[in-house]
Amino acid sequence: MIITISSINRWYALLIVLTAPLLYVIDIFIVNIALPTIKTSLHATDGEVQLVIAAYLLGSACFLITGGRAGDYLGKKKVFFQGMAWFTLTSCICGLCQTPMQLNIARFLQGVSSAFMVTQSVALIQVLFPVAEERAKAIGWYGITLSVAAIIGQMLGGYLAETHGTIEGWRMIFFINLPVGAAAMWAIYRYLPETPTTVGVKFDYSGATVLTLALGCLIYAITEGREQHWPLWSFVLLILFVVLAMVFIRIQRVKQGDNKGALINLALFKQPAFNIGLLAVLFHFMLHTAYLLMMAVYLQSGLGMSALACGASFIPHALLFMLSSVVASRLLVKHGKKVLQAGLLIIFVAFGWQLSGVDSRAGTVALIALYGLGNGMVLPFLLNIVLDKVPVEDAGAASGIFSTFQQTASGLGISIIGGVFFAVLQSGIHDHAYTEALRYGLGAGMACLIVVAVTLYCLPGKTDPA
Repeated sequence: MIITISSINRWYALLIVLTAPLLYVIDIFIVNIALPTIKTSLHATDGEVQLVIAAYLLGSACFLITGGRAGDYLGKKKVFFQGMAWFTLTSCICGLCQTPMQLNIARFLQGVSSAFMVTQSVALIQVLFPVAEERAKAIGWYGITLSVAAIIGQMLGGYLAETHGTIEGWRMIFFINLPVGAAAMWAIYRYLPETPTTVGVKFDYSGATVLTLALGCLIYAITEGREQHWPLWSFVLLILFVVLAMVFIRIQRVKQGDNKGALINLALFKQPAFNIGLLAVLFHFMLHTAYLLMMAVYLQSGLGMSALACGASFIPHALLFMLSSVVASRLLVKHGKKVLQAGLLIIFVAFGWQLSGVDSRAGTVALIALYGLGNGMVLPFLLNIVLDKVPVEDAGAASGIFSTFQQTASGLGISIIGGVFFAVLQSGIHDHAYTEALRYGLGAGMACLIVVAVTLYCLPGKTDPA
């Protein structure tokens, strides 16, 4: 399945496709910065404001595979348009909420809608750019988009959180999605071509339901369990996740054997490179998400920066991430996994340098920027590894699996690596608690880096995006 449009129109289509990751990432960073203001405005508890983030993550992770497969069955353009429409609508609902419970429910629904639009953007890159060189460049632009979204989210979140007008500033962080989403929907409808759909089989509703329940148990347990000191219910949910996962695999085997349209093609997991790539995704996103969390806390609480200054401190990181993504996209086709390995080495140096005792503002910001330089050579191109050699007809399901691993890894990173950071911080046995907590957290992150390096070593010498 190849979309037959001109090369120029293909790049115009990419701009439209990239609105999904742009909005999705902005809504992560912008809300993180504005959480204290939201807490004050809605008179929320700490647990309720934590759910503002967790509900978004939960809704997204639970429906990523379902959203990816929906594009295969219904058409990627159609699902992309509807996902964008619901994301825009739920964003406005978030801005209108009057209670913490209303906001958390709306954030969950916003996360669900994001799952349908983001998976289509990833799958459309694969079908729009069947040539290896062009796809590498397109994924490089995907990395740039993540960087730009991070800058916009951090700066806009800090600015709007301190804005006082007719409409509260924190509500505007949701309302600004309305004009962007409306423009994106018009462009999707007007310019994006539709893709062929899977016909002759029914959508796997039973598999989608069981998978959603299973991932719901896992994500809620790992995001809220640590915050509540791992109560009994969190372990019950983890056990229930294992049971439901086994039921889901059984359903998929039966439907695949009867040719009834399984939600996931289990044959994907028979490809060693696919499995190794997913393992790399798991550990890299664990360290990445936890690192951003730890540095945000360290800059504000440890070094005394304001929220706006903290957001500004990540701009060099984002710019270097953007630069290295562009350069790496040109080197990837020729040098393959060596590009990613070089990025891992840069990150390792940045972590080691921080561990050596850098605790000044300027030094810390410089090391965050160095991390961005290395990460730009790794994070965007993990998608190449996971989708390498995956049949185009399974692009939606494969991208959904990739995104699910990414989101699940983010929750695990906050729970495990972030748990190490906060455990040291709350112990109160160190004179420089924040510095010591960061060292322990970075040590856990370096362990993840080693695992990612080993997985890349086990991959074939050259990763071919085609």
